[in-house]
Amino acid sequence: MSIPLIVRGITVPLLAVATALVLGAAIIAVTGGDALLAYRGLYEGSIGRPESLSESLVWATPYVFGGLAVAFAFKAGLFNIGAEGQIGLGALCAVYAGYAISGLPWPIHLGVAIAAGMLGGAAWGFIPGALKARTGAHEVITTIMLNYVAIQVTSWLLAGPMKDPSPFIAVAQTPKIADAARLPVLFEGFRLHWGFPLALGVAIAVWWLIQSTTIGFEIRTVGANPHAARYAGISVARTTMLAMSVSGALAGLAGTIEVVGLNYYHTPGFSVGYGFDSIAVALLGRNNPLGLIPAALLFGGLRAGATRMQFLSQIPIDIISIIQALILVFIAAPEIIRFIYRVRPADTATDVKLSTSWGRGR
Repeated sequence: MSIPLIVRGITVPLLAVATALVLGAAIIAVTGGDALLAYRGLYEGSIGRPESLSESLVWATPYVFGGLAVAFAFKAGLFNIGAEGQIGLGALCAVYAGYAISGLPWPIHLGVAIAAGMLGGAAWGFIPGALKARTGAHEVITTIMLNYVAIQVTSWLLAGPMKDPSPFIAVAQTPKIADAARLPVLFEGFRLHWGFPLALGVAIAVWWLIQSTTIGFEIRTVGANPHAARYAGISVARTTMLAMSVSGALAGLAGTIEVVGLNYYHTPGFSVGYGFDSIAVALLGRNNPLGLIPAALLFGGLRAGATRMQFLSQIPIDIISIIQALILVFIAAPEIIRFIYRVRPADTATDVKLSTSWGRGR
């Protein structure tokens, strides 16, 4: 791929981010706020100080895993909107393995907790994959509905069987996981943990799996044309279930790392929309496991800088959600950006398609 083609390929995402920031500044100004002061706070709270940079990387870590989950399903022509529920179930399984099991040394207990979280997410992803493969039920509908199931099941467990029995804790939360099930921090005095390097390593591994293995070739073939894949002898049903299971495992890993690396316990609202934001991360990264890393860093920086921005400018923190929504709109509808800036398509084959199988049997 030539350099000009690479530049043209990232032009629309970059312009989408820039346009969203400009429109965000306009909204701040129209509502009586100081856009320059707000964006100064956003800079200081995201990358302007060492502790701010650490917080941005902490926020970016689950976005990398969640973005990988959505992008992996996209490669098979599937739209996984269930990452939010898979993240929650993964965290639930990881925290249970973290506090219910005792007597294991640090590396083994940590590994068991991570494996439990990935299995929980994979199982929750397998359900819509199996329904898609066996009955033709569209994954958009089933994953949305399973999000609600996961949320309600989690709320019931955290308020009942898995609630911390301590009389000093009145809120619904689990007991804290054992020290042997925790990820160490990278630098003393900062919250940044080893989950971020792990996220980068997983992104590289997923990229290699998709681009350089037989399984990855089958997934890409099914995503491009399931009928041609079936004609070539590839089991579309098996590939669909595999892709959704791996996607769920990656989402479960996002929740798991939040538990073992940061919170050490589980509460009903811990994910703050990671699963839904991950859709935007995957789209901004063009569904490329390596391309979504800077997208995750951007979203992590926005979330980390939001508090400082609100403190300095006294504007609602919700402006960050508006900016993220604008980015998603411009990425999902790239023709808007191309029309505004007169940008020619780099390659029509690389345009993001939210689903390649709506209404089509598998």
